[in-house]
Amino acid sequence: MKLPWPVALAFMAPALLLYLSFLVLPTVASFALSLTDFRGMGEAKWVGLSNYARMLEDETLHAAIGNTLTFTLLVVVVQNALGLLLAVWLGKLPRLRNTLRVALFTPSVLALVIVGYVWSYIFYPLGGPLNTLMDAIGLGAFKQSWLGGGFVTLASAAGVMVWTYVGHSTAIFLAGYLSIPRELTESAELDGAGPWQRFWNIEWPLLAPATTVTVTLSLIGCLRVFDLPYALTGGIGSSMPYLSVTIYRNAFINNAFGYAAAIAVVSVALIVLASGLTTQALRRRESHL
Repeated sequence: MKLPWPVALAFMAPALLLYLSFLVLPTVASFALSLTDFRGMGEAKWVGLSNYARMLEDETLHAAIGNTLTFTLLVVVVQNALGLLLAVWLGKLPRLRNTLRVALFTPSVLALVIVGYVWSYIFYPLGGPLNTLMDAIGLGAFKQSWLGGGFVTLASAAGVMVWTYVGHSTAIFLAGYLSIPRELTESAELDGAGPWQRFWNIEWPLLAPATTVTVTLSLIGCLRVFDLPYALTGGIGSSMPYLSVTIYRNAFINNAFGYAAAIAVVSVALIVLASGLTTQALRRRESHL
C-alpha cells in the first residue's frame, strides 16, 4: 500500500532531522567558517578564499597530503591482498574457520587510540619490545627508530592499520568466497584446471562485489583516520604529518579555526572524489565480468 506523502514525510521526519542536524548543517557551517579568519574567540572576519590560497603555499600541509595518500595506498593494497589470501585459506579450513575468523576480527573492534598507544610502546626504540625481540633473534642490525620520521614511520603506521583491520577485509572476502557455488570449482577441477586457474578465472571474478565493498571501506577509513596517527606518533609533535592531524593542530594548537575549516573542506572533497572514482571503477569491473 502506498502511503500518502504527508504520512511518509512524518515517518521520515526524525531521520531527516538527524541528517540535517548532524551532517548537512555542520558541513555548511564548516564551509562558511573556512571563508573567515576566526581564531576561536572574538569576531570572525570575512576573508573570502584567502585560506584556500594559503593552502597552496603551506609546505607542512603538502607533506601531510603526501603522507596521507601514501599511507592510504599502502594500507589499501596490503590489507586487501592479505585479506583475500586469508579468506581463501580459511575457506579451505572449515573446522578452524570460525575460531581463526574471530581471532583475526578481534583487533578491529578495539578503539584505534588504544591500538595506537599500545603499538607506540611496542615500537619504542630504547628497550621497546620490537627492538628487544630483534636483538634476541639475531636481527639487531635491522633495528630502527620506528616512529622517528620518514618512510619507516609511514610504513610502521600502515602496518598497524593493516594489523587492526585485515580481519575486517578477511570477513568480507570470506563471505563472498563461501557464497561461490562449489559446482563451478569442482567442474573446473574435473576439467583439469589447477588451483591458480580456478582462483583467477572463477573465484576472483565472483569476488568482485566483495572487492568493491572492502576496498571502498578501507580507502575511506584511511583518508579520514585521525586517532591512530595522533596516538601512534605523539599527536601535536607528530613525526608523520597527517591530514586529519594537521586539521586538529591548526584548529586547537594554532587557533586558526578558519584555516583548519578550509583544510577540512578540501579533505572531505578529496575523500568524496577518491571514493567516488574508486567505487565507479570497481562497479564497472563488476558489470564487465
